[in-house]
Amino acid sequence: MLKSIAVSTAAVALAVAAWTLLPLRSHQAVADTGPLYINAVDLDIASGQIDQFMAALKVNGAAAVKEQGCREFDITVSQKDPNHVFIFEVYDNAAALESHRATDHFKSYAAATKDMVAKRDVRAMNSVAMNMKGM
Repeated sequence: MLKSIAVSTAAVALAVAAWTLLPLRSHQAVADTGPLYINAVDLDIASGQIDQFMAALKVNGAAAVKEQGCREFDITVSQKDPNHVFIFEVYDNAAALESHRATDHFKSYAAATKDMVAKRDVRAMNSVAMNMKGM
């Protein structure tokens, strides 16, 4: 019986060690150096342009989260106004956002959508607490 307990303890120890070596999902990673940089953007899209705008924005967002320094790029639409878009971007710092704005995919998005945006309100913010369930 003592032998089976030793094997079970060793198996548990091995499993715990393996689990701690697994990479974290991007939403589980935490910045050690301070608050994250948030780019919060409210947009009103011109009537009849929302489908084309969303197509371009989705391409930009999918490419953005592959960039080093971009942690999250969320796109939402108002339930009351389908032409109102809110973008919630999370970066390691302001320099990471500036790097994003210098990419070809952002420049393409900006050029393709420049005449589709009727109103834009951009707010720079710092994170205080980022709470998220596993995806």
